[in-house]
Amino acid sequence: MPRPVLLVIAHGSRDPRHAATVHALVRRVRALRPGVRVETGFLDFNIPSVSGVLESLAAEGVRDVVALPLLLTRAFHAKSDIPAVLSEAPARLRIRQAEVLGPSPLLTAALERRLYEAGLSPADKSSTGVVLASAGSTDPEAIAVIAEIAREWRRTGWCAVRPAFASASLPRTGDAVRELRALGCKRVAVAPYVLAPGFLPDRIARGAAEADILSDVLGASPEVAQVLLQRYDAARTPALTAIGA
Repeated sequence: MPRPVLLVIAHGSRDPRHAATVHALVRRVRALRPGVRVETGFLDFNIPSVSGVLESLAAEGVRDVVALPLLLTRAFHAKSDIPAVLSEAPARLRIRQAEVLGPSPLLTAALERRLYEAGLSPADKSSTGVVLASAGSTDPEAIAVIAEIAREWRRTGWCAVRPAFASASLPRTGDAVRELRALGCKRVAVAPYVLAPGFLPDRIARGAAEADILSDVLGASPEVAQVLLQRYDAARTPALTAIGA
């Protein structure tokens, strides 16, 4: 039996860096798992659209699809937008919606990779405060998850870790930077907990003006690609209910 097609569902953006980063990540996933067909669809702004990819797959005779939200938390897009789009897919498709990427120890490892690439070293951890800067959400579950990631990450040896949000929630990145300064951390680093460049990551960067270190977005890091494949493998199991089955 052929393996299900992996359909990576990205939000989309007017910023061309967003789609370029998504495509780079998908290329890494393909390289890690050459036996799996991986396609990309966007909810907005970019092409191909999710519905367009699903129509094309159905026309080719594909039967099984794992739809994987390229999201770090289970907020509105994962709970509402994506299920709505999938529910309108051609009837011949059996679609399983995979879980979002976060939280995952691999994503925390990717955050640290980006911080070290930006100039920190493991020896700096105990004297460095980190702002875990996410896009933000009105969903309480998503906000609680970010706060818990910050608490868990702090236990790995950082001076302190504080969550911050670019929209919808508080505190903002700049406020969290100043809080860590007030705590007495020798240096302050901002770690964007976002997947690709765009409007909100740029806002995070502006909020990091008073920080010592600003790391890059998670992007096409190998850890993110590994999480995608973990979610794909979990969704392939028969225990999950298929949409349209």
